[in-house]
Amino acid sequence: MNGFGRTALVVFAIVALLALTGCAPGPNSERRVPDREGDVAGFWLGLWQGIIVPITFVVSLFNDRVNVYEVHNNGGWYNLGFVLGAGVLLGGSAAGSRKRRR
Repeated sequence: MNGFGRTALVVFAIVALLALTGCAPGPNSERRVPDREGDVAGFWLGLWQGIIVPITFVVSLFNDRVNVYEVHNNGGWYNLGFVLGAGVLLGGSAAGSRKRRR
């Protein structure tokens, strides 16, 4: 590999690393903080919101008051419910590994 190719590879690696770190999640300052109604989302609400995430996403594109993810949650249990709900709707990891038989 010549000098230009090596330099281009290093620049590409740095740009890719910066792009990936820009996508890293930050802390949720609203975690365990009740919303206006005094509620904190738990496992069951996370599960439900994970199941309806495709519909919520489409609605959120047209309505600024609709969010895909509840920021007023209890942490790990809400996250687990959300991921399980999304997995149930989307078929989980097993759906992608199934082969079609003819």
